[in-house]
Amino acid sequence: MSPAELDTHAITVHLDRLLTERDMTLTELADRVGVTVVNLSILKNGRARAIRFTTLTKLCDVLDCQPGDLLGYHRAEER
Repeated sequence: MSPAELDTHAITVHLDRLLTERDMTLTELADRVGVTVVNLSILKNGRARAIRFTTLTKLCDVLDCQPGDLLGYHRAEER
């Protein structure tokens, strides 16, 4: 794969929506999940290349959601 292909992915993160729905700040979420605000910001802005299942689990616990509520997939023809 070329570097351009590695940077392109079809996963979207709905962290903004979930935070708004729960009236929670990114800083509060970071504290409750145990990750840095910087790392959550990278995830929120769609620049993350990976997420640990342990982090995903903590996010789902704190946000009271399912992984599918947090992440979305868009087919190539939808992008």
